[in-house]
Amino acid sequence: MKKLILLFFSILITLLMGCTSDGDYLYEVTKVVDGDTIKVIINNKEETIRLLLIDTPETVHPSKPVQPFGPEASTFVKELLEGKKVRIELGISERDKYGRLLAYVYTESGEMVNELLLAEGLARVAYIYEPNTKYVDQFYAIQNEARKQNVGIWSIENYDDLDDVEESTIDCNIKGNINSKGDKIYHLPSGAYYKQTIAEEMFCSEDKAEKAGFRKSKR
Repeated sequence: MKKLILLFFSILITLLMGCTSDGDYLYEVTKVVDGDTIKVIINNKEETIRLLLIDTPETVHPSKPVQPFGPEASTFVKELLEGKKVRIELGISERDKYGRLLAYVYTESGEMVNELLLAEGLARVAYIYEPNTKYVDQFYAIQNEARKQNVGIWSIENYDDLDDVEESTIDCNIKGNINSKGDKIYHLPSGAYYKQTIAEEMFCSEDKAEKAGFRKSKR
């Protein structure tokens, strides 16, 4: 009898928390702050979630102007999520220095919002820090396709070099290393040797690495 009672309460709690058929919980979105930040209710508490591995143009930063395609990114996420429910895949390091949860966010139909923003050209791959790099390779692939199609931010010529896109909003994650032969080589986060490479310099773009005399790693 005791086991039956425990089983009953276990099932009841699962139903009350809105568990989906695949075992992921659904959480209500209370507010879309901007393109890469939302608020949801978790355990009866409102939590701020920062979408992992991407950065959308600024719209609400206290010291920066509204950037190109920032409003479009915010509107896209609001129409997609506001007042609806989402599934959340937390990063290994769950929170950033501001206390925000770091996560990949999915619509009820299973689409990852991080990927949708990249595909629409409304975000760039950014803030790549171990151990939260699970999807970085596929994110870069999506971004490269959006760049080829000149959609969203990539429709702006030399977008990476615009004065209003400050380097503080770009993740300078390209590692520059000088090997024992004196060769200057830079490594992208998707490269085979990226994790084991000790950076002597960090660059915000491949162009800046090459201008500093570094060449791209062959793997």
